Amino acid sequence: MATTSILTCAGLVVVINSPYNLKWPLNGSIFRAHSEFMVSLKYITILSFFLFSFFCSSLSIRFINQVNILINSPQDPASVITPKYVSELLKRVFILNTVINRLFYTALPLLLWIFGPFLIFLFSFTLIHVLYNPDLVLGFKKQGKTKSQINGCGDCELV
Repeated sequence: MATTSILTCAGLVVVINSPYNLKWPLNGSIFRAHSEFMVSLKYITILSFFLFSFFCSSLSIRFINQVNILINSPQDPASVITPKYVSELLKRVFILNTVINRLFYTALPLLLWIFGPFLIFLFSFTLIHVLYNPDLVLGFKKQGKTKSQINGCGDCELV
């Protein structure tokens, strides 16, 4: 995700700073904004989403490396490194990973915003349906139902 985000940012910067005016053929349709301000707003918004996704991805990689080192350290009663501290770091990794995925998945339709409103609507509609299943499974877990109850296996203890 970090590599894809930073490469997309680099590509956007190349298109923005191109001396051959590559960005103007992308704006010549009926439904698109023609003003230079609107074109700048599109590129800056997309660039900020991908840069923030890269920043969160870098932090997540840093935290997961730290957890990998600390989880194997010997436990000393006088040490600051406790299992609770390591679990808090791991919790931060999962939160950052969720933020990364949501930012990246939000930035993809915005990338299509360059080509017009129809593609952003179509891709956003598709993205809602793709992300519906993971959110639905989390909703069942919040209601106290286990995975075995959802699948119909009352004796299973899988969550």
